[in-house]
Amino acid sequence: MAKTVTLIEGDGIGPEVTLAAKRIVEATGVKIEWEVCEAGAKVFKQGLATGVPQETIDSIKRTKVALKGPLETPVGYGEKSANVTLRALFETYANTRPIRQIPGIHTPYSGRNIDFVVVRENVEDLYAGIEYLQTPSVAEGLKLITRKGSEKIIRFAFELARAEGRKKVHCATKANILKLTEGLFKKTFEEVSLDYPDIEALHIIIDNCAHQMVLRPEVFDVIVTTNLHGDIISDLGSGLVGGLGVAPAANIGDEISIFEAVHGSAPKYTGLNVINPSALIFSSVLMLRHLEEFEAAHLIEQSLLYTLGVEKAFLRDLDKTSTLTTTAYTDIVIKNLGKQTDFWAPRHYKPLHIAHIKDPDDNVPRKDVGIDVYIESLLSPEVLGKSLEDISSATPFTLKMISNRGVQVYPLLEGVKPDTVDQWRARFFLRDSQKPMADSDVFNLVAKIGQTHKWMHLEKLFEFNGSPSFTKAQGES
Repeated sequence: MAKTVTLIEGDGIGPEVTLAAKRIVEATGVKIEWEVCEAGAKVFKQGLATGVPQETIDSIKRTKVALKGPLETPVGYGEKSANVTLRALFETYANTRPIRQIPGIHTPYSGRNIDFVVVRENVEDLYAGIEYLQTPSVAEGLKLITRKGSEKIIRFAFELARAEGRKKVHCATKANILKLTEGLFKKTFEEVSLDYPDIEALHIIIDNCAHQMVLRPEVFDVIVTTNLHGDIISDLGSGLVGGLGVAPAANIGDEISIFEAVHGSAPKYTGLNVINPSALIFSSVLMLRHLEEFEAAHLIEQSLLYTLGVEKAFLRDLDKTSTLTTTAYTDIVIKNLGKQTDFWAPRHYKPLHIAHIKDPDDNVPRKDVGIDVYIESLLSPEVLGKSLEDISSATPFTLKMISNRGVQVYPLLEGVKPDTVDQWRARFFLRDSQKPMADSDVFNLVAKIGQTHKWMHLEKLFEFNGSPSFTKAQGES
């Protein structure tokens, strides 16, 4: 039976690379029915702020699988990236980027047997795009890491390792600094890893991970990490093996998966028939494995390796002197279908198991501690602190400290001369820690503060399971 796939041609050189991938997939004999849909620049310019029309959404819901060319977010149109919108709409929480040395493509790392996969959480973290200008000169971005989202991507990484016969998973975080957000990711990794005793589980600090990717990339097998870190190190990984022109990517969800090239739309090359379609062709290999068309995936992968490694048929991104066209390159790959290489050790792929994750437990013991109030002010720390102490004196709260840019500035530590801005975090604790924190008391405190100062944000402070749910400022006792 034919399988139906949504085909989003994309912007700029997108139609050229998607046509190449489509031709090669069809040449394997796999029966695919393509539903061609729009997203990106053309849609933004029609006035749709998401860049993704309803017809495209309906098609992806129906087919469950999409192959997508690069999308552009034109300056002056739209709000969010259409790429990010697609990932968020369909909860394609797992971004996978295989990083594998391709014989024939010379890099400083040739011969190092680089072969690993970056598994990037794809919908949370700073990419949730929750930002505020809290004052005219201070911007805030919320870094959201959830237990559920962390467990989903971490289990996915271990399941991917099993499906591909890999033996090791590194978890890369900044948990040494971001102890609650990145710390939650690390803790989840440590707990989930117990369910996979056949796979070695290792934690690595993200900056050391980047360092080791440059020094010893061959030590990695699977790297799982949060969204922003994954975005950065996956591009770094691509640079080790030849660049974005050969870098495939998959965005996998529980129900829907989107396969794409990660390079841009390169509008200045549109219509010149010189762009390298290898990245999207490799992405189509990932798509075929997802569809459990393992034989066709192997045919295309081997043909690409033969074309690049034996015939050294390069386009201009890999050989500046090349006169090869996109169309001619596609013809060569089709001609080489069925040819085999011995460049890569054979990997016996299995269907990927997607684990079901339970919803969060709402019965965690908690205790009210206090409240952080964010205030805009041009006063000095001393004047602001005395004012807030006076304001809170007749409430159930006492001022614990004030911080500015994460550093305690009131009470001022001896020898410290802070360079402050106009955004302050005032931390108030309950005077009687045995009493619950009433919302009416919080509202009363904020109302009193608002009579004298501008405030813009509140954060309740709790203890969960006896542990603080908040971090201390630098210098806070």
